[in-house]
Amino acid sequence: MHLFDSFTIRAVTFRNRVFVSPMCQYSSDDGLPNDWHLVHLGSRAAGGAGLVMVEASGVSPEGRITSWDSGIWSQQHADAFRPIVAFIESNGAVAGIQLAHAGRKASTDVPWRGGRVFRDGPNSWQTVAPSPIPFRDGEPIPHELTASEIDEIVGQFVRSTELALDAGFHVLELHMAHGYLLHEFLSPLSNVRTDDYGGSLENRMRFPLRVAERVRQTWPNHLPLFVRISASDWVEGGWDLHDSIEFAKRLRDLGVDLIDCSSGGAVPGAKIEIGPGYQVPFARAIRAEARVATGAVGLITDAHQADEIIRSGSADAVLLARELLRDPYWPLHAAHILGVDVPWPDQYLRAKP
Repeated sequence: MHLFDSFTIRAVTFRNRVFVSPMCQYSSDDGLPNDWHLVHLGSRAAGGAGLVMVEASGVSPEGRITSWDSGIWSQQHADAFRPIVAFIESNGAVAGIQLAHAGRKASTDVPWRGGRVFRDGPNSWQTVAPSPIPFRDGEPIPHELTASEIDEIVGQFVRSTELALDAGFHVLELHMAHGYLLHEFLSPLSNVRTDDYGGSLENRMRFPLRVAERVRQTWPNHLPLFVRISASDWVEGGWDLHDSIEFAKRLRDLGVDLIDCSSGGAVPGAKIEIGPGYQVPFARAIRAEARVATGAVGLITDAHQADEIIRSGSADAVLLARELLRDPYWPLHAAHILGVDVPWPDQYLRAKP
């Protein structure tokens, strides 16, 4: 098994194991994708990736991180995604989308303007969370979700799943990482509820597992379902790898096909030990202990490094983010470095080494 082996999950075959990680572009108007997304996502498909994943897309307007995030909560959104999906797949990649709710980390400005929380104005709204604890001290207090409001958000994930299918996507990923709503319920650092959705590990997993179960029931059986998790909060007393392994087992039993293993994001100031491939051990442990396919992510930049992750059995796929921003054609270049002959777009054949 190596980086450029094909990979089949259910009825979907990926031409290789280089996946485009979902990366927010903060370039949508009312959640609608546009020409930027067509070029951004389409160039990674032409560049040889096996899976091209759309950024975290809000299941409701309030579920976005910023007013400029992608979303998929109406037929208009599905219709806008359809030509982008068609272009991705016409260039040999599989099109996927990540469904998300930002929870208490919503209602902010874009990163290149500082990412501050909006307290008022047209780009501000009431954030929600498992408990009335802001992400940072001094920020607005999020509304503590009631049981009926949790039910409503489960329904929003189901509706967005239906719309993603209508748009033509063949992979769906649920965002349960990086301190956003579903992760907020998992982590004891952000969830101090005393009802059925808080306290024990079983209770803290209840809402995310409900979402996964309902989405798997809605998403066609022949199509893959992924879940991105933060395998560790990197904080004493927070969510950790042991919790992640137990959670991954439950997700596997519900029909989740791959765990996308990231980390962090629950609280500011976490001490994260960053280095090349620093999150690969999470993918390796979850793959071995939970007996489920995993994706490795985090400072994977080198062709040999990525290939070794696959060859060693540490993960079934690698998800690249910043490296694919620097080089949309990284898969084509990596194949050349590794001595693997892969197809190039006909229009670019004159440049193939």
